Amino acid sequence: FGSTLRRAAPGGPFRARPRAMPPTAPALVVGEEFVAFAEQLADAAGKVILGYWRKPIEVESKQELGRPVAESPVTIADREAEDVMRKLISSRYPSHGIYGEEFGQTGLDAEYIWVLDPIDGTKSFITGKPLFGTLIALLHHGRPVLGVIDQCVLKERWIGANGVTRLNGHPVHSRGALHLSEAMLYATTPHMFAPGLEESRFAELRDSVKRPLYGCDCYAYALCASGFGADLVVEADLGVYDYCALVPVVTCAGGRMSDWNGQDLTLQSHPVSRGRVVAAATESLWKEAVSVLCDGGVAQRKSARKLPAGFLLGFACGASAVAAAALCMLTKRR
Repeated sequence: FGSTLRRAAPGGPFRARPRAMPPTAPALVVGEEFVAFAEQLADAAGKVILGYWRKPIEVESKQELGRPVAESPVTIADREAEDVMRKLISSRYPSHGIYGEEFGQTGLDAEYIWVLDPIDGTKSFITGKPLFGTLIALLHHGRPVLGVIDQCVLKERWIGANGVTRLNGHPVHSRGALHLSEAMLYATTPHMFAPGLEESRFAELRDSVKRPLYGCDCYAYALCASGFGADLVVEADLGVYDYCALVPVVTCAGGRMSDWNGQDLTLQSHPVSRGRVVAAATESLWKEAVSVLCDGGVAQRKSARKLPAGFLLGFACGASAVAAAALCMLTKRR
């Protein structure tokens, strides 16, 4: 994969950007052809999903050993929604790659790759809670340049591209807390953080914010991008299909989104990020969050300063013994 977007001829899918972008936003502007097609994909998936909404539906369990939450549900709605999107992509752009949650990956060496999560938040979907979403991303050389979060029940659609995020056609802008002590923090569940490193770093962050909340899936990122009061979203153990669409939605609204070390989220970086992501409504809040979550950050420095009780007791006893011996020698000399 390359690391930059090429400039296409006038009228092509990409053209020179007209203005400055946020730090992690796409470098060039995505043509309307791709934006319109992404909306077609969302329309097609939404039509399938609504046909199963709040109706009796068989739920299967997927087991993914080695993950903090090994079991995840899948339904015919997930599979049919992804299938209809894949068919549209293959028909319209046969040279493009596809990376989907339900049916895997194809053409990952392609210049353009569509990343699909037909129902992000299947647990919400099967329990009748309309906070799930269809996630659609377009990658260019592995970097997210277009993102869609579609909530078909509430008829809300966020599209991030070209340095602008729109909710149902209207521009939205991230805004909110500047510091952790003022922030409202979202995560889908506290159980998504593996014991040890992830759990301890999230705990440090959670204890630093004003109020932690859970259970919003991709919808939390949409709220963060819109300035609706969700200041910070921190999660772990996500798949590529879970976060690629979220990156343009958050960053094109003026927010920041990265892995826990502050690095960009791309297809190539996934083995390093391991699905640990942080999204923030403001730059200063993002910096404070990363300072806690990153390797060698605040949480690790505090942990290093906490010496075991046994060590401290042994040190104290050793010091006492040395002092006693010195006193004894001094007495004998006298």
